[in-house]
Amino acid sequence: MSTTKKIAGTVAAAALGATALAGCGSSDDSASGSGPTGGSGSKTVTLVSHDSFNASKDVLKEFTAETGYTVKVLKSGDAGAALNQEILTKGSPRGDVFFGVDNTLLSRALDNGLFTPYEAKGLGQVAADVQLDAGKHRVTPVDTGDICINYDKKYFADKKLAPPKTFDDLAKPAYKDLLVTENAATSSPGLGFLLGTVATYGEDGYQDYWKKLKDNGVKVVDGWEQAYNEEFSGSAGGKKAKADRPLVVSYASSPPVEVLYADPQPKTAPTGVATGTCFRQIEFAGLLDGAKNEAGGKALLDFLIGKKFQEDMPLNMFVSPVNKGAKVPDLFTKFGATVDKPTTVAPDEIAKNREQWVQSWSSLVVK
Repeated sequence: MSTTKKIAGTVAAAALGATALAGCGSSDDSASGSGPTGGSGSKTVTLVSHDSFNASKDVLKEFTAETGYTVKVLKSGDAGAALNQEILTKGSPRGDVFFGVDNTLLSRALDNGLFTPYEAKGLGQVAADVQLDAGKHRVTPVDTGDICINYDKKYFADKKLAPPKTFDDLAKPAYKDLLVTENAATSSPGLGFLLGTVATYGEDGYQDYWKKLKDNGVKVVDGWEQAYNEEFSGSAGGKKAKADRPLVVSYASSPPVEVLYADPQPKTAPTGVATGTCFRQIEFAGLLDGAKNEAGGKALLDFLIGKKFQEDMPLNMFVSPVNKGAKVPDLFTKFGATVDKPTTVAPDEIAKNREQWVQSWSSLVVK
C-alpha cells in the first residue's frame, strides 16, 4: 500500500466479511459520469493512482463545477505497481496526473523523468518540510502519514503487559512471537518500517537490530492486507480470523478506522500506536510527461492541495493534509495518534541505498 491507504477500504470490508482494495488489480472510476479521455481540449482529466485513492463525490463534483473538468480515476494496484506501470509507459502515459508516489519511491519516479515540472497554486500554504522537490516542482506534496507499530489493547490488558513504545522494546523477550510485519521488498509499509530502523540504528546497526527481531520471532508476510486483516488480533478482520499477533506494522491513523467502521462505534479505539516506532511517509502527485490534457492536469494539482480536497482526505484515505489551513475531522484527531518525532531518511539517501538495504534485509530476515 502507499501511503497510505488501504486501511479504510480493507477494514470496512473486513467488518462486512469481505475484502477490498487488495492486491494489484486495476479499475476505472469516474467521479461524475464518464467521458472520453482526449487531448488538450478534453473536459476529462485522468488521475492515475494506487487502489487506495478515495474522495467524496461531492468534492470532485465541486472541482468539475469550478474548472469544467470531470475527473476520471484509473486505479492501478498498490503504489509500487502503479508506479512501475507508469515507468513502462513513460512518454505515453495512461493519464494526466499521477498520485501516490511517496518519499520511499520518489527517486525512482524522478530518475525516470515521469513528470513535467509545475508549481501548483497554493504551495504557499504547504509546509516547507514536505516539499522535497521544491526547487524543481516535478511533484507536489499532497498528504502525510506515519508508519508505526499498532497494538491490540485487549491483549496487553489481559496479559497485564505494557505495550511496546520503541524499536528497542520490540526486541525484548516480553514481546517474543508477537510482531508481524510486511516484506520490505514487496510492501510500502514494510519498506517504511525498515527505513525507520535504518534511521534509528544507522547503516552499521540496523542489521544487528533485525537479527534480534528475527531471534525474537518476528513474522514476515507479503503485504499490509495480510498482516493487518489476517494476522493482527486487534483488527476487525483479525478478530474474525482468530489472529494471534497483537503487534503489527500499520499506520498512526489505523485506530480511527477501527472506530469509524465499527457498529456500534466504540468510545475508545480497540488498537493503539507505539509512537516511538514511526516513519514519516509523504505522498506526492505530479503532472505526467506527455499528458494529453496538461491544462486539466494542472488544475487538478491545484485542487489536490486546496482546502476542499485536503479536508476531505482524513476520513476517506486516512492521511493528514499538508495544507496548513485545512481542518481535520474530530474523529481523526481524537482516535488517531499524534507523532511528534517520526523518523525520516533523506530522499537522496533512500535513492542511493534502498536496493542494498532491502537486499541485506531480505538475506537476514526472509531467506
